[in-house]
Formats: sequence, C-alpha cells, structure tokens
Amino acid sequence: MEQIKRIFQKVIQFLSEAKTELKKVTWPSPKQTLASTSVVIIIVFIVAIYLGIVDYVLAKLVKYILG
Repeated sequence: MEQIKRIFQKVIQFLSEAKTELKKVTWPSPKQTLASTSVVIIIVFIVAIYLGIVDYVLAKLVKYILG
C-alpha cells in the first residue's frame, strides 16, 4: 500500500512540474504557425518533385542498361 502511495505522489509531482514548465513555453502566434506550415509544405513539394525526377531518370537509365 505504501508503494502505491509513493507512485501516486510521484505522478502528482510530475504533473505539477509539467504544468509549471508548460507555463514557461512561448507559443507561436497563429500567423507564425501559418508561415512555418507554409514553408514546410513548399519544401515537401520541392523535394517530392526532385525525387520524382531522380526516380524517373534512374528508371530510364536502368531500363536502357538492362534493355
């Protein structure tokens, strides 16, 4: 029973400390979030195009080599 009590106290302490740390976080504004998301989507799109081109070229090259 004592062990369960200690575990419960540790959980309470952890949640309390987590709450304290979350108050220190500087959250981005909606404008910053939108800007960061846009950058990520654009970069993913560019990388996808690049990998698509590389895949196409390598597929043609393998097809040419193997006949």
